[in-house]
Amino acid sequence: MKTQKTYVAKPEEARAGQKWFVVNAEGITLGRLATKVARVIIGKHKPTYTPSVDCGDFVVIVNAKKINVTGNRMTEKMYYRHSTYAGGFKETPLNEVLEKNPDRVIRQAVWGMIPHSKLARKMIKKLKVYGGPEHEHAAQGPVPMEV
Repeated sequence: MKTQKTYVAKPEEARAGQKWFVVNAEGITLGRLATKVARVIIGKHKPTYTPSVDCGDFVVIVNAKKINVTGNRMTEKMYYRHSTYAGGFKETPLNEVLEKNPDRVIRQAVWGMIPHSKLARKMIKKLKVYGGPEHEHAAQGPVPMEV
């Protein structure tokens, strides 16, 4: 009887096969965008996926200011932070965060969808988010990705 062997990617092999994708976030729902991007960053879209190896690809998101959210989330969804000082708790609605830091909204949504470990810190660095239509990664030759 012939047994099949399980393929486990090595870090060098995973880095050699990395691609760059670009996503236009205009009119796309935030949660749907985050799940698709997280899947690519983790590497689950590849047949050589290995959980203990960073085998994901790079993703560049443009037009982050023009994302879509459902319901009343623009005014009701809050982002929280604390300065570690007494009375330093701040909450900001989604529409204000999108105006000032559109990358923070998408980065935080994707961060919530990847496993939290040392590997996740490497994965999230492969996400590049820009509020407008221009980005600095044309030299890498990113391929458009459908969401």
